[in-house]
Amino acid sequence: MIVGVPRESYPGERRVALVPSVLANLKKAGLDVVVEQNAGVEAGYPDAEYTAKGAKVVPDRAEVFRTADIIVQVLCYGSNDKTGKADVPLYRPDQLLIGFLRPLGELDTIQDIARAGVASFAVELMPRVTRAQSMDALSSMGTVCGYRAVLIAANTLPRLFPMMTTAAGTITPARVLVIGAGVAGLQAIATARRLGAVTSAYDLRPAVKEQVQSLGARFVELPVEAQDAQDAGGYARAQDESFYNRQRELLGRVVAENDVVITAAVIPGKKSPILVTREMVAGMAPGSVIVDLAAERGGNCELTQVGEKFIAGGVTIIGWANLASSVPHDASQLYARNMVAFLTHLVKEGKPRLDADDEIIRSTLLTRHGEVVNARIREFFVMPALTNQKQAP
Repeated sequence: MIVGVPRESYPGERRVALVPSVLANLKKAGLDVVVEQNAGVEAGYPDAEYTAKGAKVVPDRAEVFRTADIIVQVLCYGSNDKTGKADVPLYRPDQLLIGFLRPLGELDTIQDIARAGVASFAVELMPRVTRAQSMDALSSMGTVCGYRAVLIAANTLPRLFPMMTTAAGTITPARVLVIGAGVAGLQAIATARRLGAVTSAYDLRPAVKEQVQSLGARFVELPVEAQDAQDAGGYARAQDESFYNRQRELLGRVVAENDVVITAAVIPGKKSPILVTREMVAGMAPGSVIVDLAAERGGNCELTQVGEKFIAGGVTIIGWANLASSVPHDASQLYARNMVAFLTHLVKEGKPRLDADDEIIRSTLLTRHGEVVNARIREFFVMPALTNQKQAP
């Protein structure tokens, strides 16, 4: 089988789905690779490196889609709402499409993909089970975003992160609060600690307290209890508005004590909850910084503007999206390793293994034979259940 790697077309996207170093593993699995010209250049992987590792580099994007049995992208149509639709006419029936597809986004987009006849796999739906950890691209990119958010905050804050004892006296360390201790939040905590900041974190899930403390941060406990704080996949559940009102009231005091607030509280398929209000921003000291990692889903800060950096009352609020793309070399390497793990699981003896009994395949398969076949997504969009003949895969 042939795996195709088109150049990412989303504006400003610098990552690439496969890097040269992983091609040998694909070759061992019986998979050849065709790459669009300059697909990896912005991530630091020139065409010559792909050619040296046995890939075929072609100048025509349409040829990649025409040649490949499997298309692997970072941002497929779905997650790429700017230019992704231009690829849909290039899809072939029964071709496999793998990447970020934003399956909990717009139903019309998912149905566009379905009507093209491709068997699409959304990496966002990877189950959080032990044998799928090496395939979990969402966690890999979350790690990069959490790291990057702290560096952006440190570069913006008009003071130093670590405590410094000098001949001119001692400078006290900056104080960093991370709201949302998922993968991105935990990496933000670890990075802030490495830079020497006094770090604390809050999450409505009590189960993450030990993880936060293991990184050397203080876990903020508020006298408000969430109902069913997390789902079976470990993600936070949405709460009612009375909970969020009480949470915001209590968090306001904590936020005001910190120089940097990094928010990373997201709920799959839902708008991000507002956790930092305009009143809380007004209570922060001038020069403070908020980096909102939930900006793409509406933001955890009431004042966040997606894709923007601006100052409100002396507080800098950063809502930049797609932070993983700002570290394209290593982000691409992590993503490529996730893709190789998934591809070698999916393809056996030169053929795709669409096994309905395999939890990884069943969970990630989004569309096939013209239908949205993923049971979780059909339920989310209140679509009728498929008949037995049409059920995935």
